[in-house]
Amino acid sequence: QVQFVESGGGLVQPGGSLTLSCAASGFTLDYYDIGWFRQAPGKEREVFSCIHSYDASTYYTRTVKGRFTISGDNAKNTVYLQMNNLKPEDTAVYYCATIIESGANCLEGPRPGHWGQGTQVTVSS
Repeated sequence: QVQFVESGGGLVQPGGSLTLSCAASGFTLDYYDIGWFRQAPGKEREVFSCIHSYDASTYYTRTVKGRFTISGDNAKNTVYLQMNNLKPEDTAVYYCATIIESGANCLEGPRPGHWGQGTQVTVSS
């Protein structure tokens, strides 16, 4: 069966760090561009980072650029999100997803395929 299992969320103080993981099973992750999405309470789900499968180029929105890093390990069929200098406004449910279609870069109108189950990240003192 196809699964995309997330882990690593939790409670962290402002300025702290977390690493999220998405482990794929039942499909080969490196066939797809991968996106990270998040949804804060009362807000729409937004894509904030993604990685291209063919050259591993990465993309970030201005809100997270310089603080977050997306990466992948094809041998483990796993993608990661390293989050540093977390801010209260980063509080959201975070989702990984395969991207089966997008524009010139994977932040442009991504069409998600497989979704992770979501993991809560709370940044608070």
